[in-house]
Amino acid sequence: MTLQQLAYFVALADVRSFTGAADSLRVAQPTLSRQVKALEDELGAPLVQRTRGAVTLTSAGEAVLPLARRMLADMESVRVAVAELVGLQRGRVRVGATPSLCIGVLADVLRVFHERFPAIRLELAENGSHLLARSLLRNEIDIAVLTVPAGGLDAGLELTPLLRERLSVASPASGNAPTSRGAMTVKELARRPLVVPRRGYDLREVTLQAYADAGVTPRFAVEGGEMDAVLRLVEAGTGVAVVPDLVFAGRPRLRRTALNPPLYRTVALARRADLTQSQAVQAFCDTLMEFLGELSAAGGFVGDVQVLGQPSG
Repeated sequence: MTLQQLAYFVALADVRSFTGAADSLRVAQPTLSRQVKALEDELGAPLVQRTRGAVTLTSAGEAVLPLARRMLADMESVRVAVAELVGLQRGRVRVGATPSLCIGVLADVLRVFHERFPAIRLELAENGSHLLARSLLRNEIDIAVLTVPAGGLDAGLELTPLLRERLSVASPASGNAPTSRGAMTVKELARRPLVVPRRGYDLREVTLQAYADAGVTPRFAVEGGEMDAVLRLVEAGTGVAVVPDLVFAGRPRLRRTALNPPLYRTVALARRADLTQSQAVQAFCDTLMEFLGELSAAGGFVGDVQVLGQPSG
């Protein structure tokens, strides 16, 4: 059994296609097929069922897959550890974050970290929280700054709460205020055209659940798009949107109106519980917490944002 065979099997399990897995690994399909067959021969059981147009995992394949992912992740950890011993000249931190957090604070954190550790390569992945959690479990990213859904995330992840953040209504600053009281209810919000992000955003689900809890139906102006597109649509006067308070910083064309009763979300730092994080990843966590602490102390947050925790080493 070789690590290369395990890598081929994991790629095949992810793509469920010999052609697609071979393309993703940039190897010939016969090579991939031979290596997977050799792994099956070594283990004494078929790992995949080969049917026309589809590949499915056998019960043995289902059992082997998480172990193979762990072995490949450990191999990567060894490489990172050796790179750090020679001075972090080849270090890497793969960060995942939701689009609203990229807009709100992470861009500044990435800048500060790069200035301090220019030899460490930074890779950024934007996605919804559930997809980021999946990427962590597949070892596609090292850490993720995400929102914690009401139902929680996978038990294989370790979460460190970072922020408690209020959700507010964004409207164009050039127009009339949505209310003269400085706050509004969801029922009042339902009278206005609403802009919501694409499916897969936790923020979309929270917003629609708030409407359902209030017994009202949203009047959609535009559905879909990333967070930056939602904010631009609001600035243009297309409608209003429920967004986290962090995104109002540096957006003078947006007016913030609080919701009453309030809606909050928890922002956390997530990582795999079964992996020891590298010094480079720990340095990034420290930079992130330092930045959040300094921003809070300087009163730099817009709206209702509270710093919660400190990642452990």
